[in-house]
Amino acid sequence: MRIFFLTYLFVILLSPVFAAEELEYTVASQQNHVSGISSAEQSKLEEVYRELSVPDFSYQHDVDPDQYYDMKDTTWSPYPLLRLNSALYFKNIVIEPGYYLLTPRKNNDEWYILFKEAGKVKHIIPVYNRDYTPEGFYDENLPQPKLTAGQKVRNAVTGFAGLFKSSKRKKEKQSYLEVNDLNNNFVQLILYWGSFKYYTIFRTVPL
Repeated sequence: MRIFFLTYLFVILLSPVFAAEELEYTVASQQNHVSGISSAEQSKLEEVYRELSVPDFSYQHDVDPDQYYDMKDTTWSPYPLLRLNSALYFKNIVIEPGYYLLTPRKNNDEWYILFKEAGKVKHIIPVYNRDYTPEGFYDENLPQPKLTAGQKVRNAVTGFAGLFKSSKRKKEKQSYLEVNDLNNNFVQLILYWGSFKYYTIFRTVPL
């Protein structure tokens, strides 16, 4: 039984997974200031980039130990999927085009975003700011699924039954990705994950 469980866990961790939310990003040939970012804020973000350090830690076998617990009660991966069509750079880290599941993780009181590929941690990028997700943000920005009449009835029945089974049913975390092109070849990526949002910054060309 122990061998079966370990084998099952290994397959879960290394198997490709699908995310509920996906964002596709391609570096534009001509980049302009994103709406709402002033020249002063742009300068501040550039300074933030220069002050950030490349993480000096890694995960054993490139496996996120908390991933299993996030996914064990979900049908698909709860992490948002970034489809990257152009390379992004953070210092000496090159994030090649591909599909990445993004996951916020804390290490030694600092926050990072893990870029995962096929269930393994490919890159670890520092977060320069963590803030609360505005109330109602997901309702306003996430598309609402179109359900058939049968699905609506089934959801209503299972939801009603769930009230009697347990009042502690764990709700899946919602997520969202936002990418803002800045001037001087800088890119700001914001990962919304549950009650918080996490800010990172990259370049579209090496500095």
